[in-house]
Amino acid sequence: MSDEENSGLSHVAFAVLGLVAEYPCHGKDINERIEERGMREWTAIGKSAIYGVLKNIKKKDLLDAWVEEEDNRMVKMYQITPKGEIVLKGQIYRILNEFIGKNDQDFYMAFSMLPVLSQEEQIEAITNSLNAIRESKKELEQMLNTNSKMPLNVRGLFMHPIKILETDIKFLEWVLEEIKEGKSEDGSKVYSE
Repeated sequence: MSDEENSGLSHVAFAVLGLVAEYPCHGKDINERIEERGMREWTAIGKSAIYGVLKNIKKKDLLDAWVEEEDNRMVKMYQITPKGEIVLKGQIYRILNEFIGKNDQDFYMAFSMLPVLSQEEQIEAITNSLNAIRESKKELEQMLNTNSKMPLNVRGLFMHPIKILETDIKFLEWVLEEIKEGKSEDGSKVYSE
């Protein structure tokens, strides 16, 4: 990936850019979609932060903006630019590719934007993540074996993350199968063309 694709966005900027990428919209629309999707339950996006973030990512040429009339009032509309698409796609790929099984709001955000990536990119990123998680699990299991005679409170510090990683592995294996099948149960696309 190029430097442009790897340029990191803040978590909120990543979320906002992903929402604008769905279709041209204004700040109020973004806030409404965040509410409708329950995104504030699993990510830190304040209502008032949206407008400052829109301004900042526009300055980076990731968005175009114009004013138009909607319901007898003037609103500032935003649309993702080709540069914005490259940056967004790069960030989604990087986060999915580097996910190692932690409760990570960036992973949830990237996963919610999975269809931005091609099927090949999704498979590669999820496979790389699975391999990293399996390796982490193997290392923890080796440490647990080394410390098998330690008290419960020490062994538990290895066992708990192992169990979490087992769940993450099952989840990502399921995701990989769904990607390979090419569409979700509701018939919606799971990757870009």
